Amino acid sequence: MSSKDQQKLLNRATFVMSAPTHHTLPADVGAEVAFAGRSNAGKSSALNALTGQTSLARVSKTPGRTQHIVVFEFEPGRRLIDLPGYGYAKVPPALRAAWGEAMRDYFAQRQSLRGLVICMDVRHPLTDFDLMMLDFCDDRNLDCHILLTKSDKLGRGAAGNTLQAVRKALREAESPASVQVFSAHAGSGLDEARAWVVNHL
Repeated sequence: MSSKDQQKLLNRATFVMSAPTHHTLPADVGAEVAFAGRSNAGKSSALNALTGQTSLARVSKTPGRTQHIVVFEFEPGRRLIDLPGYGYAKVPPALRAAWGEAMRDYFAQRQSLRGLVICMDVRHPLTDFDLMMLDFCDDRNLDCHILLTKSDKLGRGAAGNTLQAVRKALREAESPASVQVFSAHAGSGLDEARAWVVNHL
């Protein structure tokens, strides 16, 4: 499928529902790719850029705003899943604990899950929560792709250095996750990211 066809496919994504737990998600059939990331890492902006829509996913300057599992569908049985942002200090401890339990259940039980995209701010990659998400993927043998978001905030050389550092850390951790630089604002890395998502659906 050409990059233009991939863009047209993802452009058909529409909001389906916002689920407080994985128990209330659509039927566990078909295929879905989930998006995760630390609060304010640019996850919603990445989803909007990948689908070619300006307001599919709600973008907020307030970290921790997305607290439900949000479902988008672009074909029957093919979905994009926006997971709650993690790691925001002002989120109450009880909510953080509930988030961890919900994510464990989702990754352990969701059979239609085909891959995970982790959005990491290129200036602050591989936080403890990011590493926990990688562990979820390893435990389930789930394909994972990392977007080093907001790469326009750094010069090309600095972003490239971070990319190489993250690749080195993944090798040392024996993680099979792939990684790329990405900027929703500048539109860089879109074709590579779209190809990964579509190939896993």
